[in-house]
Amino acid sequence: MESSPPDHAPGSTAALAAQLFAQKPEAELLYLAQNAIRYPPAVGAAAVAELNRRGLLPDTARPAPPPPPTETESETWPQLLGQLLRGLLIPSRRFLATPLLIDACLLVFGLMVLSGVSASDPTASQLVRWGSNITDFTLHGQPWRLLTYMFVHAGLSHLLLNILSLWLLGLLIEDRVGPLRLLLVYLACGVGGGLASLWWNANINSVGASGAIFGLYGLLLALLLGKKLVLDKSDRRAMLGLVLYLVLSNLLSGLTGNIDNAAHLGGLVTGLFIAGPLAFIGLKGGEHVGAA
Repeated sequence: MESSPPDHAPGSTAALAAQLFAQKPEAELLYLAQNAIRYPPAVGAAAVAELNRRGLLPDTARPAPPPPPTETESETWPQLLGQLLRGLLIPSRRFLATPLLIDACLLVFGLMVLSGVSASDPTASQLVRWGSNITDFTLHGQPWRLLTYMFVHAGLSHLLLNILSLWLLGLLIEDRVGPLRLLLVYLACGVGGGLASLWWNANINSVGASGAIFGLYGLLLALLLGKKLVLDKSDRRAMLGLVLYLVLSNLLSGLTGNIDNAAHLGGLVTGLFIAGPLAFIGLKGGEHVGAA
C-alpha cells in the first residue's frame, strides 16, 4: 500500500492551499483569519500560515477553535403534538390573526353543539339560526350574515377541513403580511364570496370559511406574482404550481356534492384582484412583517 505524501509535498492538498492563499490580498487573509470559526478549520489555518509567512502576525496567532457542538435532546411525539396544538390555538407575537380566527370557528361550533345542534349533520333551520348566508334573510335586512356565515360550519368534518386549510395558509402568509392585513383580507374575501354566492344562486343557504380561505389562496397568488415573498426563481415556480393545483383541485371537487363553488370563486377573485393588492400598501418587496 502506498504511503500518503507529506503535508507540503508538491501536489499535496496543503501545498495547493498554500499556493492559492499566497495569491490572496492581505485584507482577505485577515478577514479569513479573524472569522475562522465560520469556515472549515483548514481555511483559517491556511490564512494564518500565509499571514505568518508575510510577517503580519506573531507566530503564536491561531484561528479561534470552533465551539463544541451542542447536543439537543430529541423531542417526543407528545411534545411535538403539544407544540403543534399551541401554535394552532394560542396567539403569539408571530402568529396572532390565524389562531384567533381558528379559535372563533371552534368557539361557534362548540356553542352550536352545546345548544343541541348535531355535530355531524345540522339541519338547515339550525344553520339559519346561527347566522348562515341565506338569500331570503341576507338580502332582506340581515346583511350581517355575510360575516357570521364564515364562522358557522355544517358538521365536524367541514370544520376540521377548513381549520387545517386556514392554519396552513396562515403559516405561509401571516408572517409576511402581518396579522392586521391577513385579518382584513380574510373578512373581505369572505364577504366577497358570500356576495358571489347570493348573485349566482337563486336560493342559497351557505355556511363555512371556504370563501375566505380561497381569498387567502388569492392573496398568496398575488404575493407570488408580485414577488413579495423572499423566494428564488425555482422555489417561486414550485410554490405557484402548488397553489394553483390546490385551488383547481378544490374547485373541481366542488363540482359534485353540496358545495358552494360560487363562494369559492368569489373569495378567490376578491383576494387575487382586490383585497390582496390593497394589502400590499406599505409592504416592500420580499418584506417579512411580524406581529406588533
